[in-house]
Amino acid sequence: MSFFNSLGRSMTRGQRPKRSPTPTSATFPPTDTVSQNGAPPSPTVTAPKPLYLCSPFVEAALVKGNFKTIVMLPKYVDIMEWVAVNIFDFYTHLNEFYGVITECCTQQNCPTMSAGLTLNYTWINQDRKSVHLPAPTYIDYVMTWVQNLLDDENSFPTKSGQEFSPSFPSTVKHVYRQLLRVFAHIYHAHYTHLLHLRSEPHFNSLFAHFLAFGREYELLEVKDVKGSASAPVGVGLLWEKWKDMGLLEG
Repeated sequence: MSFFNSLGRSMTRGQRPKRSPTPTSATFPPTDTVSQNGAPPSPTVTAPKPLYLCSPFVEAALVKGNFKTIVMLPKYVDIMEWVAVNIFDFYTHLNEFYGVITECCTQQNCPTMSAGLTLNYTWINQDRKSVHLPAPTYIDYVMTWVQNLLDDENSFPTKSGQEFSPSFPSTVKHVYRQLLRVFAHIYHAHYTHLLHLRSEPHFNSLFAHFLAFGREYELLEVKDVKGSASAPVGVGLLWEKWKDMGLLEG
């Protein structure tokens, strides 16, 4: 099902639940964007295999089988409402996970928004300059921006009869990309904390669901989940592993 080819579909919508608060109260200008900046790889840098790629952690999940079955559009449901509700759910659950490990994600522990050995996401500020931010600041900007969008009836309408904006597909794709970066940082920098909490089956299932949904509705860009040869995204290998295991579509 192509999300971007289904703008004309609509249906009566019910009220969605109130959004959960972000971890902190920092504000984020909706016009800001982010860019990816990877440092050149060092030939002397070696690292052990990430735990999230190792057995039994890579197999840990609450859902068995292919995730495509749970992302398919239900009969008689408007596709944009389906996408909006799922994006809200992904944001809410990811926000809750981050809230649990936020004490570990500090400016001292995470001075950059890293998602791989040679990958740090950078922020484009109001002067259109690319700047490095500590991961907690970067994530707070993203989560606050998404929260504000979800609360905006013009962006995510909840009233019956109110139509989605023509810009909704591009907006939600941008939201998806930013949430993917938060997932990528947590896997890279904080997966051990999830293991200590025995939360890896829940987090793996959430991320696999997130990837399957993005693939199904054309929100996921392969370059965003895999990165480049010089700056690969750590979870790119996890994506490939889950495809090989039959959890995700190719």
